[in-house]
Amino acid sequence: MASALGLDFGTTNSVLAVAEGASTRSIVMESPAGKADSTRTALSFLKDSGPLPLRIEAGQAAIREFIDNPGECRFLQSIKTFAASALFQGTLIFAKRYDFEDLMHGFLARLREYAGGEWNDSLQRIVVGRPVQFAGANPDEKLAVERYNRALLRFGFPEVHHVYEPVAAAFYFARKLKSDATVLVADFGGGTTDYSIIRFEREGGQLTARPIGHSGIGIAGDHFDFRIIDNIVAPLIGKGSLFKSFDKLLEVPSSYYANFGRWNQLSIFKTLRDFTELKKLVRSSLEPDKLEAFVDLVEHDEGYPLYQAVSATKVRLSVDEETEFYFPPLGEQSRRTVRREDFEGWIAPDLARIEEALDTVLAKTATPFGEIDRVFLTGGTSFVPAVRRLFENRFGKERIESGGELLSIAHGLALIGERDDVTTWTTAH
Repeated sequence: MASALGLDFGTTNSVLAVAEGASTRSIVMESPAGKADSTRTALSFLKDSGPLPLRIEAGQAAIREFIDNPGECRFLQSIKTFAASALFQGTLIFAKRYDFEDLMHGFLARLREYAGGEWNDSLQRIVVGRPVQFAGANPDEKLAVERYNRALLRFGFPEVHHVYEPVAAAFYFARKLKSDATVLVADFGGGTTDYSIIRFEREGGQLTARPIGHSGIGIAGDHFDFRIIDNIVAPLIGKGSLFKSFDKLLEVPSSYYANFGRWNQLSIFKTLRDFTELKKLVRSSLEPDKLEAFVDLVEHDEGYPLYQAVSATKVRLSVDEETEFYFPPLGEQSRRTVRREDFEGWIAPDLARIEEALDTVLAKTATPFGEIDRVFLTGGTSFVPAVRRLFENRFGKERIESGGELLSIAHGLALIGERDDVTTWTTAH
């Protein structure tokens, strides 16, 4: 029987897993939105007439609640991005303040309920993944870990362990190694890209590991989605257009379009003074139809459908050289053929920074390319051809491995959690 729970608390998706011997499995969660072995890292709060003042849902159930109750539901996604921010001091939800640990605990409490009897008192240890570098402009690693602990300890686990996410992915992969190897793991999440170099060896049939070095950067799949929005959608709704201000022509503030970085921000944007100012600009705009389309997107809560259309476009470009983007609320003018070549040009600055982080971990550990025996790519963004090509060009196709892209971290955490030497795999904090 499993004694440890592996928790991959991701920016975009979260996964629970357990291990029994050498085998692992994801915990299937059944929410009002159906069954799944992973769930969106999202929370919704809706006033309820029942015994509890608020109805709280997580994952796809939260998204459905948000879509079904526009204007009435408070919705939060990618809450992990706030973990290391000292500027985030909580948020008010229906007049009650929620700290980060309240949000994380609330999200996981719903997952525990969705998991039914799979998350039970027999689980004595929780092993949670954490990025090498947390997201944000000035991330406070110590603060993030403290917040994680305050949320997790509420569940009563006798032991709470933190493991670097790429280390967990490496452990999942290392089970398949036939010989000793130095492994580079590149973990591409929604908000961060993390690298870890680990030396795996077998001594007396026991797998041992020696961490060599880590690095990370707060850029990943969500940035790629935003590039599609910025280049296709934003110009259709007024980005770069002009408005009259007395005797001057000024450009519509680009800051309005930054709200598309997270689709649920459009709902928050609707309540801000900036949105009121945007609506006023329609009257003085040289292209009022475009700004009216922007206003309609916000007022009709089209953020999530737009996110779905953009994400689907990115996925298709991982398979096809070109695909069609179309978003019905913006009409036929939004129908456009998107070439993979164009997309790769848009994400080139992000890829350059991802490659710089790779150079950093190799340089600070003094590891030549030739000493990397295997490269394990994990996370949804690892499917993007330009990302894979970056590593193939550096290390050669023969050294590249992949598999379990969306589940490997949680399963690796579960495997580590069942080991007697679990503390040798954990981080210092």
